[in-house]
Parts: sequence; structure tokens; C-alpha cells
Amino acid sequence: MRIITILASVALATTAAAAGAAPPKFKVDPFWPKPLPNGWLMGQASGVAVDAQDHVWVIQRPRSLTADEQGAALSPPRSKCCKPAPPVLEFDQAGNLLRSWGGPGQGYDWPQNEHGIHVDAKGFVWIGSNGDLDGEVLKFTPDGKFVMQIGKIGPQTDSNDVTRLGKPAGIWVDNAANEVYIADGYYNHRVIVFDSETGAYKRHWGAYGGRPVDPPAGRYDPAAPLSKSFANPVHCVKIARDGLVYVCDRVNDRIQVFHKDGTFVREFRIEPATLGGGSVWDLAFLPEAGQALMLNTDGENNEVRILSRATGETVGRFGRSGRQAGDFHWVHTMALDSKGSLFTGEVDNAKRVQRFVRVKP
Repeated sequence: MRIITILASVALATTAAAAGAAPPKFKVDPFWPKPLPNGWLMGQASGVAVDAQDHVWVIQRPRSLTADEQGAALSPPRSKCCKPAPPVLEFDQAGNLLRSWGGPGQGYDWPQNEHGIHVDAKGFVWIGSNGDLDGEVLKFTPDGKFVMQIGKIGPQTDSNDVTRLGKPAGIWVDNAANEVYIADGYYNHRVIVFDSETGAYKRHWGAYGGRPVDPPAGRYDPAAPLSKSFANPVHCVKIARDGLVYVCDRVNDRIQVFHKDGTFVREFRIEPATLGGGSVWDLAFLPEAGQALMLNTDGENNEVRILSRATGETVGRFGRSGRQAGDFHWVHTMALDSKGSLFTGEVDNAKRVQRFVRVKP
């Protein structure tokens, strides 16, 4: 058996030192997670999160499986395997499936297309959506009991409608303030904030902290002046420990940084020659040295970058386009556990989650 180990490249040590932390190395764990029970198969892994117990939560798209992949679920069955797994999956550190749930139910609109998952400090599980009519974010208990819905399903409106969302992609909860930030999204062009307990609207903003404009500027051109609008999708929103809010403007190949009130702070261009799906799909903050470094998944170039959080400069990278362990195809999302292990999710036809463990320098 061939076991493939992928080590991150480490470069530009002087830049890393200036950022206050050395770039880490990662290696892939090709045996994580363990095979799912019940003949289940995972579809597109559109969201990954880690909770306070270091359990790994995945939201996946059962409807993305082909007829061949879900042959045992057809009537009559066309093959012995497999059946779609439930949309929400919880794993322990060993890769064992602990809980699974999700799908349509009473009192809420389950997404037409599942997108994004976040587990807040109180253990509540938040789920986004990006189907054609999706405009909702859902909140559940860890065992799948429905708690609250923000927004609603139906025809899309615009980026200044505060009664619904527009294919919301990413979610982050500020528990100290009882606020939920939503990267909104695949239709709208904004960040929007609600009360995480009541769902009441708080505030929203577009690129550079201004009022969102629909539709945004034309197709991304690396040689053109920087767009004054977020493109579609506004793909992630993450809050660092110092309170700065980081937003993935995916197709515009940039990260914009804000204060929590929406005041613009700075922006970073990341691989600005990237076309197609763009270079900034997701972000995660490494815990060392005041979160001086952050990770960036790029589903167009299919790599994970290590960036200086102060300057946006790339100080390391790993991965490439491919299907072997440690390669990526549309690496879409990621999350870090308390030990610094990285979990990535892939969409399109990759349909998998991978674990990368830290390697001591």
C-alpha cells in the first residue's frame, strides 16, 4: 500500500518572523474519517466546523450524489452500495461518526442546497444555504432540534432587504455580543448581522463598509481598478480574537477587514491573477502569537495558503489540484481544532473531507 504524505512548503522565513510566528507544516492523514456506517456515502462537503470538544462537524449535500453513487437507494436498487448520508455529520478526533441528522422538518425551511456550517461557543449548530430560492440561515441544537430561522425561502430580492437573506454562504457567531454575522452571499453582496438569540436585525454593509449596490461591477479583471462592490459570492466571514472581521470576497481575489460596526480597515489581494472561482474561499486563524498567521483555502488553484494576518503576504502553501490524499479538487471550506489540525471540505465531484495534522518543525 502506498501512503502519501504531503508536507507544507515553508518559505520566506524573514516575513514569517516579522508576522510573529513561524509558518507551520502539515501532513495529510489519509485514513480520516473512518468509513460511514449504514452504507452511507458523503456528497459535496460544503461546510466544516469544529466545536469546543474538538468534534468535527460537516454539512454535506446528499442530493449531489449521482445515481451511480447512490445505487442502493434507488427503487429497485441498481447496486449494493451506497445510500446518501444525512446532511449533518459529527465526527470525533478518531474519525468515528457520532451523530447525524438534518433534512426537511416542521417549522423551518431546509435549504434547497446546503452551504456552510458553524458551531458557536454555546454548542448551537448554524447552517447556511445557497439554492436558487434560499434566503435562510437555520439554528439547531447539537442533536438536531430546531431553534430558530433567520430569513426565508422564496424569490430573491436585494442586498438592502433586511427581512431575508440572499443565498447566505458563511456564518460566524460573536457569543460575547450575542450577534451572528452572515456572509450574504451567492446572490446578495454584503455582510449582515443579527441578534443570535432573537434573530432581530442589527446592521449590514457592503465592500469598504459602504451601502451594498446591486448589481455589482462587471466581471473581475485583474488589470482593472479594484471593485467598489463585493462580487458573488461573499463567501466567508470570520472574527479574529482581536475583534477584527475578515470577509472573503472570493471572485475578486481579496480579503477585506472591518471593525465590528462595519468600518473598513484594510484589504489584501490574494493571487490577483486568478480568474474562474477566485482565490479566497475560506479563512482560519492559527492560534499562536496572537493569531499572527491565517490559512486561506483556494478552490480555483486548489491549495491552502499560509498568510500573514498583518500584511496578507503568503509565507507558505501546500496542496495541488488532484485526487490523491493531500490533493484538492474545489477545496471549499476549512476549520482548525485546538491542536492545530486542519479539516478541509471539497465540493464539485471531489465530495470529501480531509484532515491535515501539524508537524513539529
